[in-house]
Amino acid sequence: MEPTRGILFRFCAVICFVVMFAMIKATSDSVPAGQAVFYRSAFALPMIIGWMVIRSELSIGLQVKSRSGHCWRSIFGTGALSLNFAALGYLPLPEVTAIGYAAPLLTVVFAAFILGERLRIFRISAVVLGLLGVLVIVEPRLTVFNDVSADKRAAIGSCLVLSAAVFNAFAQIQIRRLVQNEHPAAIAFYFALTSTCLSLLTLPFGWVSLNSLQVFLLIASGVMGGLGQICLTLSYYYAPASVVAPFEYASIILALLIGYFIFSEVVSSQMLIGVSIVICTGVIIIWREAQLGIERSKANALKPSLH
Repeated sequence: MEPTRGILFRFCAVICFVVMFAMIKATSDSVPAGQAVFYRSAFALPMIIGWMVIRSELSIGLQVKSRSGHCWRSIFGTGALSLNFAALGYLPLPEVTAIGYAAPLLTVVFAAFILGERLRIFRISAVVLGLLGVLVIVEPRLTVFNDVSADKRAAIGSCLVLSAAVFNAFAQIQIRRLVQNEHPAAIAFYFALTSTCLSLLTLPFGWVSLNSLQVFLLIASGVMGGLGQICLTLSYYYAPASVVAPFEYASIILALLIGYFIFSEVVSSQMLIGVSIVICTGVIIIWREAQLGIERSKANALKPSLH
């Protein structure tokens, strides 16, 4: 394990993903979400394939043990991408990023029901507090009964991001199942491949002609998405999840900077308070899980040998 290198790769992944979302946002006023998903997925494939070739994992990356598992992971993941990309046309980039932090909290809840993971009072309290933080963020936006069109658009955007968080949580549950028997390269490759195919189903619903700048931004978003996936995988290779996972929250800082300097987006103090609550609870959950992992390791080490 090389924690420093793992953290570095995690930061690189954060940069890639936030820049990818910024590129999608720059085209969101005129390019449908399904079309954006196609470019993001299709042009991530060469990056993932090249990475597998370099690591001599191409044959492994093409092997599938659970077709249905990959199918469900891709459906949920593509749904999350599509909803997030659509939301970028309604909300500022920092808000989409912040509300998206609900996904890890929902993953904890869904894992209890789907995977049978135990929910202790500490974890339940942290999740509830984190979801209250999400509510603080979205509360000003959920004014669906207001006649102001801008408020209605913001409410739609908030609902899209929250729905994306649900899809993302289900995708994470499916990934937890897949990693038990599937190689990470296979998971990344088949998600990119399947989401490319699924996005083509939206072709009859209004894809648009693109200018050269839009083509560049969409292709670049795919490249950044592929690089981000590679960096994310490498971060978990070099360091434990409990070490690198908290650095995911650095994405809000980059999103705030890009939102302010590129899109002239200024966030409210209420949003900053809400995201602070969510980040604190997320870090607490990660820290607690790390402590439980250490305790389990010590308990296993104290068990008498059977041979």
